[in-house]
Amino acid sequence: MAEGFLPLCREDMKKLNISQMDFVYVSGDAYVDHPSFGAAIITRVLSARGYKVGIISQPDWKDEKSITEFGEPRLGFFVSAGNMDSMVNHYSVSKKRRRTDAYTPGGVMGRRPDYAAVVYGNLIRRVYKKTPVILGGIEASLRRLAHYDYWSDKLKRSILLDSGADLISYGMGERSVIEIAEALESGIQIQDITFIPGTVFKTKSLENVYDAVMLPSYEELKADRLSYAKSFYTQYCNTDPFSGKCLAEPYGEHLYVIQNPPQRPLSQEEMDEVYSLPYMRTYHPSYEAQGGVPAIQEVRFSLASSRGCFGGCSFCALTFHQGRIIQARSHESLLAEAEKMTEDKDFKGYIHDVGGPTANFRHPSCEKQLTKGVCKNRQCLFPSPCENLRADHEDYISLLRKLRSLPRVKKVFIRSGIRFDYVMADKEDTFLRELCQYHISGQLKVAPEHVSDRVLRRMGKPPNQVYQAFVNEYKDMNKKLSKDQYLVPYLMSSHPGSTLKDAVLLAEHLRELGYMPEQVQDFYPTPSTISTCMYYTGVDPRDMSPVYVPRDPKEKAMQRALIQYRDKKNYELVFEALKKCGRTDLIGYGKECLIRPKKEEALHSGKDKAKKKKKTIRNVHKKK
Repeated sequence: MAEGFLPLCREDMKKLNISQMDFVYVSGDAYVDHPSFGAAIITRVLSARGYKVGIISQPDWKDEKSITEFGEPRLGFFVSAGNMDSMVNHYSVSKKRRRTDAYTPGGVMGRRPDYAAVVYGNLIRRVYKKTPVILGGIEASLRRLAHYDYWSDKLKRSILLDSGADLISYGMGERSVIEIAEALESGIQIQDITFIPGTVFKTKSLENVYDAVMLPSYEELKADRLSYAKSFYTQYCNTDPFSGKCLAEPYGEHLYVIQNPPQRPLSQEEMDEVYSLPYMRTYHPSYEAQGGVPAIQEVRFSLASSRGCFGGCSFCALTFHQGRIIQARSHESLLAEAEKMTEDKDFKGYIHDVGGPTANFRHPSCEKQLTKGVCKNRQCLFPSPCENLRADHEDYISLLRKLRSLPRVKKVFIRSGIRFDYVMADKEDTFLRELCQYHISGQLKVAPEHVSDRVLRRMGKPPNQVYQAFVNEYKDMNKKLSKDQYLVPYLMSSHPGSTLKDAVLLAEHLRELGYMPEQVQDFYPTPSTISTCMYYTGVDPRDMSPVYVPRDPKEKAMQRALIQYRDKKNYELVFEALKKCGRTDLIGYGKECLIRPKKEEALHSGKDKAKKKKKTIRNVHKKK
């Protein structure tokens, strides 16, 4: 097992006396050897199995020589766009170019191309015609079949075809990359590796594809958006490793992209093994002169305790990537990592987070998931908690208590977010009490997302009354503890289903709270979410019912502005939105009003009132 950083250049390769790499990992991110970075996990897992792995980080995609740093690998290339989708990394929801890239030394933007996985795949293929190329990471995982691409506003083919790659390892790839590596090592040709769960391959014949669900062809999907909605929901219902079927998507008459069922979840022992590998826990020292890699700051003193999420939010791609079955590390594994943290010279006594996609999910939502998988046609928490849900925070509470008791640990925060509806489903209040007492400092961030139940249904979120009940319990608990702590709600504008009237309703709610959020997330249509499918097709794929979709940039701006109606720069948009909704009753000087009238309208209104007063006086005199 390799100690120290893995080779980043040919000079590193020579120092280790390596004549040829087994695999070369090409990444759109700078090299950070920390288990919060997918590249670090995959390369460490391969290295632990005895494979010689080199890393080409952020190659110059305009120069073919950049991909030849280690020469041709013996077994193949693994390719990832990075920890983030390259398009989300580059562009805001308004499609404006971002100024910084947290995964690049010094935060410099522009060190990776748009659609990085496709560009890197083709770059390798131009230089090495027959060397196996395997895509992985979130960008490839969420584009593994035909998908709507927001940035080009088109339905795109499977990334496997556009990248020139041979195979995709989708989801969390520790197990599948090892099976791919072992298959290649045994002499199996890459085109014959068609049997590994958690992979996608292409074939010209269905002769050796068994028990596959046939999806509509790419041509059909392009011609009919409703056909795409149905296809997407078929994919969504086959994301479970226990019940998921093989899926076949035709392209023309003689080409098929085949998605094998997902890999089964890692056991606790396997999770512990992955996180016990000898990570350096920081960025490569060659980046120091450039200011380091900013992304490490968020995770350097944080612990990843679990994977997967059964929350089922419509706008989240976790169902497609990590799946709905929770996988958790043991207390011993997390405590060992925490103790290493405390030995870091920069550790100040604060563990910044202990969580995962949802911090307070530490075990599967019900017992049957570990043998039969998750339900295809219902969620664990939405629209109300399933009767089989095991809402129990006991294990998480125990873990947090042990972490708090470690020497040199002053405080353990929870920052990765909690599901308040899961807290409400727990009959005990121990977690809420200890959360308020020990694990926040002044404020707790939660994600109700909206207050309109009509919008919340489309989001896959609980009704507003559940959030309001949580707010009351949170306030009561803090009062009992004599603590002055607040809730910071995350809110989303322009989600499919949200009309201007719904946005006004949300603004009125914020008025009642006396609160204006500093940040608002405008809905961002990213690949492989139910919400993105709604955005593209205009229907909810779960029941094919029509959905109102705010696509007009002006309306989206108005919905966003309404949430921050107190901000002076939003005045014109809020004014226009209220007029358009017929809610001019909210323009005025009363307590119920959101904004004041424009000066000229106020002046005009004042003159009208004066005229009416004079007219009334004249009428009185006439009667006398």
